[in-house]
Amino acid sequence: MVAGLCAAEAAIAQPTGLQALTVITNPDGSQEYSVTLQVLALMTSLSFLPSIVVMMTSFTRIIVVMAILRQAMGLQQTPSNQILLGIALFMSFFVMSPVLERINNEALQPYLKEQVTSIEAVKKAREPIHQFMLAQTRIKDLNTFMDIADEKVDKVEDVPLRVLIPAFVTSELKTAFQIGFMLFLPFLVIDLVVASILMAMGMMMLSPMLVSLPFKLMLFVLVDGWGMVMGTLATSFGMGT
Repeated sequence: MVAGLCAAEAAIAQPTGLQALTVITNPDGSQEYSVTLQVLALMTSLSFLPSIVVMMTSFTRIIVVMAILRQAMGLQQTPSNQILLGIALFMSFFVMSPVLERINNEALQPYLKEQVTSIEAVKKAREPIHQFMLAQTRIKDLNTFMDIADEKVDKVEDVPLRVLIPAFVTSELKTAFQIGFMLFLPFLVIDLVVASILMAMGMMMLSPMLVSLPFKLMLFVLVDGWGMVMGTLATSFGMGT
């Protein structure tokens, strides 16, 4: 009887459930957190995933070029926004595949095999993304944001992400508009020719955009426009070189 009461008191005294926070200090001074807190941090970071996909990958350049191309062809809703987003998303996966493969090999797999800690895995995963963005960022844009942030680094590779990300987005928008301008020119020439012919024929009440649309579609199909645009976007990131 007494032994049973003692066992019951001991069971009540023991904490039940998972510990919310466990901090382990390593011999080198770094700290490791419990799995429960890591899962919480991971779930919280998922809310930033859309912004990461849009701002830290090739998505921005691709979607802007696609939108300019649709406007240049005179098509208001074809292809639809959903199709353009799908094209940009899967093209981004294609362009970013070498980076994702490095992250998987150097960070994710060693972490799953418990060869590195979570903090080390994050640092290793950061390096391929950092190198990709740095390779696509213009030095002028990088210097602009370095001056705004009053940041000084010895090497370009040491630029922090808080400076690199806005510089990268600025460079991507500039590159996308340059590609869009080159795509816009042939369609603009067709519009000018059609407008001149209609004016010479006295058919000023007929919309030039309506008449030029079939010719622009025919030209785009004959020159394999989609293949050229996709190939140009892929090679603009250094793929195939």
